[in-house]
Order: sequence, then C-alpha cells, then structure tokens
Amino acid sequence: MILGHLWGIYTHPKQEWRTIDKKHEGLLSGCLSHILITALFPSIFAFISSVYIGWDIGAGEPIFLTASSAIPMAIAMYIALITGVFALAYLTYWMSKTFGAAPSMTQAIELAAYTATPLFMTSVAALFPHLWFLMLVGLAGLTYSVYLLYTGVPILMHIPEERGFIYASSIVTAGLVLLVSIITSSVILWSYGFGPEFVH
Repeated sequence: MILGHLWGIYTHPKQEWRTIDKKHEGLLSGCLSHILITALFPSIFAFISSVYIGWDIGAGEPIFLTASSAIPMAIAMYIALITGVFALAYLTYWMSKTFGAAPSMTQAIELAAYTATPLFMTSVAALFPHLWFLMLVGLAGLTYSVYLLYTGVPILMHIPEERGFIYASSIVTAGLVLLVSIITSSVILWSYGFGPEFVH
C-alpha cells in the first residue's frame, strides 16, 4: 500500500520497522512508490514558497524567484532527492558486510527511503518561509530521521543493537558526505548560469 508505513514510522517506529522487515512489499509497490511520492513534497512546497510567498531571511523584503527559474530548480531538487536516497541505500548495502549484515538491495533502499521520510515531510514548513522557523523544523526532521536510522538498522539488517549503532553511525557519516557533495554540485551548477532568477 502506497504510503502505508507513513503513520507507523511516527507513532510506533520500532514496531513499524518490524512490519516493514516482515512484509517486504517489493521495490515497485512499496518503498519506490514511497520515495517518488514523498520526494515531491520538498520540490512542490519550495516552488510555492519561492514564487508565491517569498523567503524571509531576516533582513529586508521577502525574496521571490521567477517561475521560469523555480520550475527547473524544483525538478532538479526532486531528482537530487531521489538520487540521494538511492546513493545512501547503495552505501548502506556496500558497508553491510563490514558489520556482519547481509541485506538485499531492497532492504537497503527501504531503510534509506523510510529514514528520509521525516526530512521530506518537514518541507511543509516552507509554506511559512522564515529562516529561523525552517531551521528549527529542519533540525527536528533531521533528528527524527537519525533516530529512525538508529532504530531501523538492527531490525532490517538483522544484527545486534550494539553493532547496529556503529553501522548506523557510519551511515550518518556517509549521509553527511553525500549532502556536502550535493550542495557542492549545486554551487558549481549555479556558477555556470543555472542559478535562480530573482524578482526585482
């Protein structure tokens, strides 16, 4: 069922991880659909806020983007988010043998997809695009994503919690490196003329 685990990962995460581990709904009908839908939220809300509401950075008037520049940026964000989830899943799969785990690629994608969900869902905060508010909500989403990762790794990877803690810490480190890489790529693209166009 599409988005069937969304409520569970918020209300009873450990139990929901066990349900995900038992059912393994399949890549297409389960976690892939989940990724494709939840990754839409940041792109859509970022577009709406940047074009129609304006971003308040704490100094001066709100900043607006032209729709013609916001659309390709929203599409690029969507592609980057999906790519980031799959890259994190691959890193999770690649590191698994080091920690005595033997997951399938589907399990690694499930872990990455459902762990990223709180971060994706906090994008609704973009409808109130004040920098301080977005930072607080983003921090809360990141914290819960990390919590999901630490609770999900031992269950999905079928390893003891102690080893799962170290494995999850390695995934967090890899995720931070991945995030820096995405930000760096964005800056490089902006320098080549793919940046935003502001409404004056």
